[in-house]
Amino acid sequence: MRQSKTGARVLIPVGAPLKLALDAQRADATAVTIPTTVQGRSWTEDGFRTSWAKACAKAGITDLTFHDLRGTAVTRLALAACSVPEIATITGHSLRDVGAILDSNYLNRDYGLAQSAIEKLETRTKLQNELQNGEVHSLSVPLAQRQKPLKFQ
Repeated sequence: MRQSKTGARVLIPVGAPLKLALDAQRADATAVTIPTTVQGRSWTEDGFRTSWAKACAKAGITDLTFHDLRGTAVTRLALAACSVPEIATITGHSLRDVGAILDSNYLNRDYGLAQSAIEKLETRTKLQNELQNGEVHSLSVPLAQRQKPLKFQ
């Protein structure tokens, strides 16, 4: 599929929840898009925009556009420990745009990310200290990290 604004190719594998929803969809649906109208047809851009606005109004949601969901997807993927290239592949953003989205108001400096970063730092520091002191005997440490680096002259 192609991202409509930039034409970038977007690869989105079908996950289990989406597959269940697609399998449950009416067999007579003629749409080639997701989501579909109640008649099983593809939305027009204007029809979707109008229905989106009605659904937001009914739910009491203000200051949210459908486009904001892409930023939310970028954030949720980042919180799931996806890399910037992985996120860009799914959303169609450039690597720079993914970084800008994460650096803006979307990520909000998540505490879980901060804690994960400290845990990674502590693990890495402990491993480096063990390597320097020749204390690594655990099979859980990859062989490449247990071996002393080659020195070239």
